[in-house]
This record gives sequence, C-alpha cells and structure tokens, in this order.
Amino acid sequence: MQTSQKHHSAAGLHMLYPQVHCSPQFQVIDNNNKKKNKNNAFSDTTPSKESFFTLESSTASVGPLPSYESPSVSITSGPSQFSPQASHSHSHSCISSDLLHPSPENMYGSPLSGASSSHVYDEAGFKSKIRELEVSLLSGDPKVEEYSGFSPAAGKSWNWEELLALTPQLDLKEVLVEAARAVDEGDVATACGFIDVLEQMVSVSGSPIQRLGTYMAEGLRARLQGTGGNIYRALKCNEPTGRELMSYMGVLYEICPYWKFAYTAANAAILEAVAGEKRVHIIDFQIAQGSQYMFLINELAKRPGGPPLLRVTGVDDSQSRFARGGGLNLVGEKLANMAQSCGVPFQFHDAIMEGCKVQREHLGVEPGFAVVVNFPYVLHHMPDESVSVENHRDRLLHLIKSLGPRLVTLVEQESNTNTSPFLSRFVETLDYYTAMFESIDAARPRDDKQRISAEQHCVARDIVNMIACEEGERVERHEVLGKWRVRMMMAGFMGWPVVSSAAFPASEMLKGYDENYKLGESEGALYLFWKRRPMATCSAWKPNPNHFM
Repeated sequence: MQTSQKHHSAAGLHMLYPQVHCSPQFQVIDNNNKKKNKNNAFSDTTPSKESFFTLESSTASVGPLPSYESPSVSITSGPSQFSPQASHSHSHSCISSDLLHPSPENMYGSPLSGASSSHVYDEAGFKSKIRELEVSLLSGDPKVEEYSGFSPAAGKSWNWEELLALTPQLDLKEVLVEAARAVDEGDVATACGFIDVLEQMVSVSGSPIQRLGTYMAEGLRARLQGTGGNIYRALKCNEPTGRELMSYMGVLYEICPYWKFAYTAANAAILEAVAGEKRVHIIDFQIAQGSQYMFLINELAKRPGGPPLLRVTGVDDSQSRFARGGGLNLVGEKLANMAQSCGVPFQFHDAIMEGCKVQREHLGVEPGFAVVVNFPYVLHHMPDESVSVENHRDRLLHLIKSLGPRLVTLVEQESNTNTSPFLSRFVETLDYYTAMFESIDAARPRDDKQRISAEQHCVARDIVNMIACEEGERVERHEVLGKWRVRMMMAGFMGWPVVSSAAFPASEMLKGYDENYKLGESEGALYLFWKRRPMATCSAWKPNPNHFM
C-alpha cells in the first residue's frame, strides 16, 4: 500500500498559514442588507418565496425518493437581482463594518497580501513564498497536535475490552484521530483495534459526527486493506442507478446552498463582465446538467438592447454523464430549448472528455467572442505537480490564459487536502466535513432516508477517496483560496473583485436557508461560511497584461 509520506515536502501550503502570514480580514455580509454584529449576522430564516423548476418536465419513480432530473434553479419574475442597478446599489450596503475573524483552527490566509491588485509578476518571489510555507508545514500541524493527548498509560498498551466498554464516554473525534495515527504509523493491530471501537460509536442516522465517523472509519479500513480505489469506484458509480443518483444530488442541492452559491455568484460575475458584449462564449469545465445556464439565459434575455449570441462549451465528467443517463447532447438540447423560449440566440459545443485531457482545439473557440471560463468545484480534480510531471492543473490554467478570456470564475471548497501528509489531511477532512454534516443536519431530521442516501452516495465517496486513496486514484485534492491565488497568479492571472456583483444575489439566495450560513469577503473574493467555518469561495480572475511566460 502506498502512503502519502513521500509527498511530505510537496507543495502543501495551507496548514500553517497563520504562522507565516496574517489571516484574511473577512467582512460580514448581511443577507438582510442590514448591519449586524458578527455574532448575529443573519437572523432571517423566512423560507424563500422563489419559484423553482427542473430541467425535466416529467417525474420519475425511484421508490420513496422524489425525482430530480436536475437540481432546480431559482427564477425570479420581478426586477433582476443581477441587474447593474441591483448589484451596485445593494452590494456595499450589505457589508457590515464588523470584521469576521476565523477561529484559530480555521485561519485561511492569503499567501500574498494585496496580490489581486498587483501588476508585477515576480516568479522568484512566488517560489520563495511557496518554499517558506513548505518549510513551515514540516514543523508540525496544530490541528493534529490538538488531538495528541489521547493515549494509554505510560508503558502500557491499549486495552480494547476496556475501551469497548467505555465507548459512551469516549470522544469520537479523538478515537478517529488515534485510529488515523495508527494507520499513518503502520501499526495495523492498533488501527484495527480502534476501527472495532469506532464501529460501536458511529451510525448513519446519528449525530453529524457519528454519521461522518461512519465514512471516515470505512476510509481507514479501506486504506489498511489497500482497497480504497475499489470502494471509491463502487460508491461513485455502481450502487445507485443514474436516476437515483440524480435524485440524491437533488436532495443535497435542495437542502444545502453550496451549489446554489456557486451558480449564483459565478453568474453575477459573468453578467457584469460581459455587459454590452454581442457575442459571448462560456466554457464550463463541469457543466453537469446545465442548471447554471438555465438561469443565466433567463437573465440575458432581459438585457437592455437585446441578448447577445450565447455560445456554451460544456466539458463532460463521468459522474454527471452517469447521473443524467446520457451524453452532453441532452444538456445542449435543454439549453437550446430554454434559449429559444427566451429569445436568446444560442449555440452549444460539447467536449466529451475529462477536463485534464482538454486541448485548445476541443473548446470550439471562435474569433469575435468574449470568452468566459467557469470552474465550479472542479479544478481541484485536475492532477497537479504532486501527482504527475504533466501537471494538468497548471497546464490547463496556462491554456485558458492563452485564450485571452474576459473572465475566469473559480468556485472551490475552502479546504486543504491536496499535498498535506496523511494525518494532517485526515484531520482537515474531519474538521471540514464535521461542519458540512452539521449544516445538513440543520435541514433534515437525522432519520430522514433521503438525507442518509444522499450522504452515502454523494458525500461519502469523496471522504473515502481523500482518506483511502493515493497517487492518481486520489482525485479529491482541495486547496484553500490562498493557494489558488498563488497558482492563478503564476499562470498569468490577476484577481478581479467578484463581491461587488455577487454579494447581493448570494445574500438573497441564503435567505431560504439556516441562519448559520453566512457570507464573508476578503480581497474581493466571496466566502460562504457555516457558522465560523469557511466552506466555499468564489473568486474571479482576468489575464494580467504585465505577466510574461
């Protein structure tokens, strides 16, 4: 079994940011457009009055689960939330003067202060920052050290019968970390003992940490047995049918705002960037069911002076292809029908391949179009320099830069699981997904069968992949925005403030969700929080005219 130890000195930049750089200053964005203190930034939990539709007009029978042929997209009939008047008149008024500071264990700093406004490319400086952060990473991980006190008495080994008898009194997080520590150290007997203890403590219908513990324990077992890749593929494709998987995805889309945040924020930035353009070409590297563009087409149809010619290139991925039960032609037909009904001239081009295989000739780029590239929760899937010398992640960014795009939108989970050593990665996964499972818990009862199925088939597979898989089989390789900022700037991009256009529509969208979801802003990027934990970021980028390869 391969371990992650040989990646210990790879480009792992995140875990000790606070010891090298100051944490970013997050401004609280109030979704009620009022200034509030940072402990009560959102108090309106009034259900959304928006109407919803799906890409499929017909329903499907999948047992007790509702059919979601595509996650529904909100369409408003009144004044557009994305109009220039709406975005500029409301975005700054909903930013509080208070600053939201992440808790010490969640300090996600930007490696380069003021980097988004810099016009000078300093490759030596970038590499120096990367080396500085890598050296700091080797000095220890404060998140791991937080759990270092759980151990047997000096000179004694673990008494498994005693631990099993004490399971109601044990801290599940500590047991998970100790099991991971044993796996990391190659102590198979101790790891198996802890996994036996964990089996008595976890439950798919329990508390958030109990549900998460179920999948993390399964990931540890798979890592020990060297079967992580097989389990990941089974969870990803083989167990549910395509229609069932679409239903599970729809459940998560309905009860959590993570995808709506991505679509809403990116669409707002795109609409502002292409205002006045007559020919617009959007390249989407995870177009999925095309839901994001159903809404965008509706907004373009309202544009004063008439809509532009919209050309969309969709890059396919195996999960979306499996879930929708067909190729990208299904997405193209639905978007074409939507565009026709709205009076928007429309063209669709498909790139039927994984994103890391894309070359310029696959994208259907034509002269005279304002090009926009959208990366919604997908760029972290591209293998980087720590996986392959081909480094598709940076290769793809350089390819996009060569297109001269009007804008690049990047939405990613705010988590660091790419190049961290195994134990640090495990603890980071535990921290991040504890918050995610808590957010899911706020929307559905713990014994809700739809929620259980959605977690098992849409979330568990990612967790197992991060814990059990290595090398090319580990495709879930998240990076925090500070690392993305370095990567984007080295590829020749400069930051563009998305918050001015996206803050208001995103805050309106959040009104239909639990009050513990919050928005924050740092260096022009928009953050989605669950309580005080940053969960996702939306940032936008333009080519830096002063960058030379």
